[in-house]
Amino acid sequence: MPDAFDSVPRLGFGTANLGNLHRELDDDDAWAILDAAWNAGIRCFDTAPHYGLGLAERRLGAFLQSKPRDEFVVSTKVGRLLRENPDHLGGLDTDNDFFVPDVLRREWSFTADGIRASLDESLDRLGLDRVDLLYLHDPERHDLDLAIDEALPALQRLRSEGRVDAVGVGSMTSAALARCVREAQLDLIMIAGRYTLLEQPAAEHVLPACRERGTGVVAASVFNTGLLATAQPIRSARYEYGEVPDALWHRLQRILSVCRNHDVPLPAAAVQFPLRDPVVRSVVVAGSRPEQVRENAELAALPIAEPFWSDLIDEDLIPRSDGT
Repeated sequence: MPDAFDSVPRLGFGTANLGNLHRELDDDDAWAILDAAWNAGIRCFDTAPHYGLGLAERRLGAFLQSKPRDEFVVSTKVGRLLRENPDHLGGLDTDNDFFVPDVLRREWSFTADGIRASLDESLDRLGLDRVDLLYLHDPERHDLDLAIDEALPALQRLRSEGRVDAVGVGSMTSAALARCVREAQLDLIMIAGRYTLLEQPAAEHVLPACRERGTGVVAASVFNTGLLATAQPIRSARYEYGEVPDALWHRLQRILSVCRNHDVPLPAAAVQFPLRDPVVRSVVVAGSRPEQVRENAELAALPIAEPFWSDLIDEDLIPRSDGT
């Protein structure tokens, strides 16, 4: 399979926070965050209709319309259509962790018409005439068989028609990602939280499948929902929206010991680890404050000497960059 998307930048910005994930931002806050990302040199932006019922796409699009189109790469996702919510009673979309009015609701659609409608509606919200990369979002949460039989062929047709440059799947489930890579012709997949400094379940089947099929990887949620985002995590920190399991906490303490021995900040190692494997093309980081975005960009550029990684390999905490 030819590599159709070599040009994705190494560091990208994820926009779930711009959809008021966990807390409300105003438009000026969102613009300042995106401005910080742009000024830090970030030129790859990922979004989705799911994020704040379209709010993240609208905010990102307004910002990107002020930039030269040939200077950035943008991806969005399909699979969920946004439709009027007949049950809206003035509430918020907090069941999905977004603090936005629930005037719309998400409706799964993996049909060819639904995929095309989702792309067209995303372009309207973004105010752009095209996106570079289109992912099918969370296929395992709806119908993985239908995704492979109908949705992914529909994405591939959009690529053949020139509507997008590259197509893929975004998911936090390794089994679903591995099956999609093996049964479709994908350019990139987005692995959310399953290939991180702390845990690498995707290394067993997903990455080998990607190497075999020539599919690139974008690593997201590299801080494991914030657990790796600080130099000294606390036991009550959040992991996957719950408590940190004991086994992972003990593993984290062993990683921290290696960090201390080499004077490497844990968040810097977390951002840089996925990119050690050549099949990983890009890491997507997020941020709910401008200073957080700037800090993440600095962490991505911090020099880390090879002996640090060698010690993590020797401690059996990370795989070698060739997957062994």
